[in-house]
Amino acid sequence: MSATRTDINTGGRWLGLYVLGYLVFLYLPVLLIPLFSFNNSIQAAFPLQGFTLEWYETLYGNPVLSGALANSLVIAAVAATGATLCGITVSYMDLYGRSPLAATISAIARLPILIPGVIVGISLLILVNLIGLGPSRVSIVLGHILVALPTTVVVMRSRFAAIPKTIREAALDLGASDWTTFRRVMLPLSAPAVLSAFMLAFLISFDEFIVVFFLAGTEPTLPLYIWSQLRFPRSLPTVMALGTVILAVSFIIAGSAEILRHRGLGAARRPAAAKPA
Repeated sequence: MSATRTDINTGGRWLGLYVLGYLVFLYLPVLLIPLFSFNNSIQAAFPLQGFTLEWYETLYGNPVLSGALANSLVIAAVAATGATLCGITVSYMDLYGRSPLAATISAIARLPILIPGVIVGISLLILVNLIGLGPSRVSIVLGHILVALPTTVVVMRSRFAAIPKTIREAALDLGASDWTTFRRVMLPLSAPAVLSAFMLAFLISFDEFIVVFFLAGTEPTLPLYIWSQLRFPRSLPTVMALGTVILAVSFIIAGSAEILRHRGLGAARRPAAAKPA
């Protein structure tokens, strides 16, 4: 018995070291970006030369940067709205439609997360050229809806599944139609998840690069602007300052979306827990 416990403890230590090493390998390069963004040197190298806010000051008053940021915000808002609406519809029909077609559509909607981004970008480029859209802002929005759709489907499906089925059945028994039940019962109960899905889809669209690389026209988005600036060594500190701002905003949005999602799941479990014995 003692030998078994020793083996378990040893295995747990090795697993902990592995997880720690993995986290360091994954996040240390990300943490270096904010560090070098305050460094008073155009080279990202040690030792640090001093503290400065100069690179953040260069972000203001840049018309090209402002235009790329505006494009990214508009595209992300429209794409997140479309992906959220599609995710709500697909996930609800998958759970309550009781149709093989609905289950198939739900599986297809989650499929893009498994396809390499390059393949998705090339396929979308061929498609928009065939239908006459060509590389444009509309094409980018459609591509971002496709990329963000799996996330919204997963979030909304888990939210709808967490709502006790008796609530929907009670509404139907009281004479409400399927549409009324969805609009006045299921959707309000899922409001935190809807907002969470929208925020995650917004974040995915805002940060997407590969699809934009293939579908962008004459109006670049923020990721394309950052990629174009990496060709100039003197622009690297400014890019790191911009990356730090994006990283901070992304953490805030992702954290808020996760809090909303868990709050919605907890609210769904409370009615079932509150039933009298």
